[in-house]
Amino acid sequence: MSAASSALSTYRRIFAEAPGSLAFSAAGFIARMPMSMVGIGMVTMLSSLRGDYALGGAVSATMALAAALLGPQVARLVDRYGQSRIALRATGVTVAAMGALLLCAAFGAPDWTLFVCALVVGCMPAMGSLVRARWAHLYQGSPLLHTAYSFESVVDEIVFIVGPILAVGLSTSWFPEAGPLLATVLLAVGTLLFCAQGRTEPPVHPHAHASGSSALRTRGLLVLVITFVGTGAVFGSVEVTTVAFADHLHHKALSSVVLAVYALGSCIAGIVFGALELKGPLSRRFLVGIITLAVSMLPLLFVKNLVALAAALFVAGLSISPTMVTTMGLVERIVPPAKLTEGMTWTTTGLAVGVAFGSSAAGWVVDAAGASAGYWVTVAAAALSVVTAFLGSRRLRSAPEQQEGARVESDDPARPVEQLGR
Repeated sequence: MSAASSALSTYRRIFAEAPGSLAFSAAGFIARMPMSMVGIGMVTMLSSLRGDYALGGAVSATMALAAALLGPQVARLVDRYGQSRIALRATGVTVAAMGALLLCAAFGAPDWTLFVCALVVGCMPAMGSLVRARWAHLYQGSPLLHTAYSFESVVDEIVFIVGPILAVGLSTSWFPEAGPLLATVLLAVGTLLFCAQGRTEPPVHPHAHASGSSALRTRGLLVLVITFVGTGAVFGSVEVTTVAFADHLHHKALSSVVLAVYALGSCIAGIVFGALELKGPLSRRFLVGIITLAVSMLPLLFVKNLVALAAALFVAGLSISPTMVTTMGLVERIVPPAKLTEGMTWTTTGLAVGVAFGSSAAGWVVDAAGASAGYWVTVAAAALSVVTAFLGSRRLRSAPEQQEGARVESDDPARPVEQLGR
């Protein structure tokens, strides 16, 4: 009981010592709901309307690839011109494109119209990066930043618990377009509420971008991005294959519950991880996390029913949140503050590219070889992550130390924790 109280006290501190943090975090939660709803909602919608998992996976993959291309550019504009100014405009474009896509799907427009709309949906701002950039602005250099990142990782997992249930549940029990439609509404409302929290918005750094150099050129960041391509393929293939596997067993609606159990494992791990005071290099923790994630995917090859699948996914989920928290900690450590949002978005871009390939490949394998065969894509993607992380481990070990001088000389204003009187 004392351990639970200690953990709760640790999480309370991150809000108590930073006025306004609860408001932007709550708004960010609403705005992030679409990231767990759009992909699986698109697969569910198009498989119901047109009976084609491959089409649903391809449209979902197109969105992810578009986000990979456009997301870092939107994030770079955010760093240069401010969160509210850019996020509101990007969200407006996304909402319009998603509305057009749903109309095309509902009225039987040609398949190519779905892909055109999906490309524009890629303008969606990476709200998770924007939220974490605010925490970094508030707690840079403080141990509380680890707790804040862990909290946001838990929020992400809650999003992935609630989102698929809503998307699949609404699309299967109400009408096929209901899940993606709700995701669109939540994006609009959440972004508006988030951008209204002006006092916690990080400062802009227009002159830091005058050279035109990208955050991707930062030593070590490319290793994280490529590793996350494999990790994203794990996530994308698990989603598509789980829906198909449940459908094969005539329980398609339960796929959202199984995926929620997957996210629940990550959520629990994230809560515990955030309350720990860990020592040792972040690069080592990152490599251990990726290896653990890969090993935990192997049991998926042997499941025969939904109960066994849920149990296997719960165990697999335990490694996700700690790995994500460690990754964001590495990004915050190695990327200059003036390019932090872009740096974080590059990691989510890696995930998006991976999700695109993973969901598309899994959809193709499912259609060609059966539902459970899609989990071979998952295992192969996890192996790719391990190989990349291992080969790049030396660059990650050296990157934080090399960036310390750059951070000290940064044009970032006085640390906000000092402004808060700490």
